[in-house]
Amino acid sequence: MKVLWENILITMLSFGILYWLLNKYAFSKLFAIMEQRREMVRSQLEEAKQSKEQAAVFVEEQKAALKQARQEALEIIETSRQISSKQAKDLLDQAKLDAARIKDEALRDIESEKQNAVEALRGEIGAFSVQIASKLIEREVEVNPAEQEKLVSQYLNKVGSQS
Repeated sequence: MKVLWENILITMLSFGILYWLLNKYAFSKLFAIMEQRREMVRSQLEEAKQSKEQAAVFVEEQKAALKQARQEALEIIETSRQISSKQAKDLLDQAKLDAARIKDEALRDIESEKQNAVEALRGEIGAFSVQIASKLIEREVEVNPAEQEKLVSQYLNKVGSQS
């Protein structure tokens, strides 16, 4: 096998010329495009990193806001519970006071009615006593003592049955 130095030299010279032409016209544009692409990828990565950080901050803010809202809801529930408990106690106390007042009024009314009944009974007894006395005086002149006792018993029974 024979080495052709001429072919090697022509090939190397062709390769050098091709490299020089590519370097002068193509490589600079190609490298510029690749650099732009690298910068674009770098900026997108930076934006993604910032977005991720902002999202993490936003999530933390939302967690804090949710925690605060839960705390406020619990406070509102506790306040409502205390208010309703106080209102129930107040209503119960008021009902007890009203019941005591009504009971006192009823007792006064009962006592008043009792006094009125006693007074009416005393008046009737007094009237019956006068009637008995007058009847006894009328009959005393006419009737014997056994009859007087019978008459008094009748009037007492009559007074007892009317009251």
